[in-house]
Amino acid sequence: MRIEIRKATENDAPLLAQSVLESSRSGKKKGLFDVIFNTTDKKTLLERLEKLTTTQTKSYCHFSNFLVASVDGVDAGFLCGYEPRIATHETFAKALAEVGCDGSYEDRLSSYRLVEPQFDKKTFLLDFMAVKDEFHEFSVLKELVQKSLLTARLKGYRIVQTMIEIGSVEMIMVYKKLGFTEIDERRSKHYEVEYGRPGIVRLQIHL
Repeated sequence: MRIEIRKATENDAPLLAQSVLESSRSGKKKGLFDVIFNTTDKKTLLERLEKLTTTQTKSYCHFSNFLVASVDGVDAGFLCGYEPRIATHETFAKALAEVGCDGSYEDRLSSYRLVEPQFDKKTFLLDFMAVKDEFHEFSVLKELVQKSLLTARLKGYRIVQTMIEIGSVEMIMVYKKLGFTEIDERRSKHYEVEYGRPGIVRLQIHL
């Protein structure tokens, strides 16, 4: 099995949209973007997420932040790595406006805000990690994460973090196998009612 890692391009938008949706739902019927776009219709969500990954505004969902892993020439896995100091909440709001999402989504995110971790300017963040079902998950994820850690180091970062829903046992185990440790968690009954999970755990690795 030959695994190669490349930077995503605009042409990858359909695959990235699928990755973002699956990762945000984390095995559930409803995730963050279902709430933001106020729909659970998969076709509609994929269309909007595809546009979100290609907006002129470079939010954290922009294709330029993604890596793509291919196995024997077939696209297999995806991972987003970005700088929170650049990809801010304001940048995200501007990108959402580009795809026709008005500011009303902020009210719908109230329960998410209760558990959302705060990241400082010295942190590089990983998100939206996903691998197609037919591929060996850990090997692909390992290559994606290692390449992302190298990118972070070259940008001058010494701390890389990720946030995962409490209860996403397999994904938490993957990150721990790759050297990440849990540093905190935030729980909320309101979040659990909305998303079906108790809250969010944050993991970290020092480079």
